[in-house]
Amino acid sequence: MVLADVGPSRTFPIVLAGFTAFLDLYATQPLLPLLMRVFSATHFAVSLTITASTVAVAVAAPAVGRLADLVGRKRVIVASAFLLAVATLLAATADSLPQLVAWRFLQGLATPGVFATTIAYIHDEWPPSHVGRATAAYISGTVTGGFCGRALVGLLASRVTWQTAFVCLAVVNVAAAFALAAWLPREVVPRSAPGGGGHRRSAIRLLSNRQLVATDLVGFCVLFSQVAMFTYVTFHLSGPRYGLGTAALGWLFVVYLVGAAVTPLAGRWIDARGHRAGLASGVAIGIVGAVLTLGASLTSIVAGLALVATGVFISQATASSYIGAVTREDRGLAVGLYSTFYYLGGSLGAALPAVFWARGGWGASVALVIVVQVITAFLALTFWGAADVGSRAVPETGLE
Repeated sequence: MVLADVGPSRTFPIVLAGFTAFLDLYATQPLLPLLMRVFSATHFAVSLTITASTVAVAVAAPAVGRLADLVGRKRVIVASAFLLAVATLLAATADSLPQLVAWRFLQGLATPGVFATTIAYIHDEWPPSHVGRATAAYISGTVTGGFCGRALVGLLASRVTWQTAFVCLAVVNVAAAFALAAWLPREVVPRSAPGGGGHRRSAIRLLSNRQLVATDLVGFCVLFSQVAMFTYVTFHLSGPRYGLGTAALGWLFVVYLVGAAVTPLAGRWIDARGHRAGLASGVAIGIVGAVLTLGASLTSIVAGLALVATGVFISQATASSYIGAVTREDRGLAVGLYSTFYYLGGSLGAALPAVFWARGGWGASVALVIVVQVITAFLALTFWGAADVGSRAVPETGLE
């Protein structure tokens, strides 16, 4: 049984869950040049404020996915949203870089309870013909949350302090958690029983699914590309040539809103044309955008970043919706495993480009991202097969 009503009243809480999950996760990106000055730290050291949270997500995601399979999706989503608010408030108390990194790790531990569980919730509660667009709506929420977190932190840190910015984020987190508790519908589909044989056998069974493993690796590459581009561009644009300050770097992420507008349309494309077409288009857009960021003008760089963001969000919506096409049980665990690969990619994307930056600056970092994007397309086009039409298994009904 799936939802008969998949209209805006049921979709908005999904968008809000995406907003909540990504409000804090990358909030320190516009602060990185500032944190280097405040703590007299290196590029790599301050990038740990990104890496710590993404590593924590990767560690926690499989366990949270399994927990959601057992106790229910909504319970895990709401509890995790409140825990995320507490962790964000604690981050505001940090008076050293190691303390900030530690609280960022706690934020990451809370995040997959919202992120991974909501994707599994969509696959259970929406008809297959609408999973692509529901996932795309969720991704739009993550895009909007990511932008708002970065812009809010950048603006407040430039005018007050970065600690005040985190307090404000915590307030928004609490409000979102209460809204999710009130508005997110309880599951209509009964909780699926975990596959036979226990957690270990379920994990082995999922990892023997070649299409699912390929999807996990696609997720790894997608977040690697996003984090690498949007972390190291802050160093590029805060340098002597452009001299952007903390507030301006925060507003730079307004390009995310382009992706937020385009991704729902991409969801319909995925439902109609299939996942491989959706992924290939996302990668192509991202590569074009990456090349544009090599231009000398700030306009070219911003336009390129808008395309990179759009391509990444289309790719993420495609990969997330493909999970449901190739799994029929243990979906919470399947999404948890995907999240682990996804955020390990983000962790490496925050750290590895530092090596390329040291040797070749922004150009070398962009070249690395383009190579990873090509690998992303290769994985999908090689290993995604007949299940690519999974989201179209049920005929179009006209439901929204």
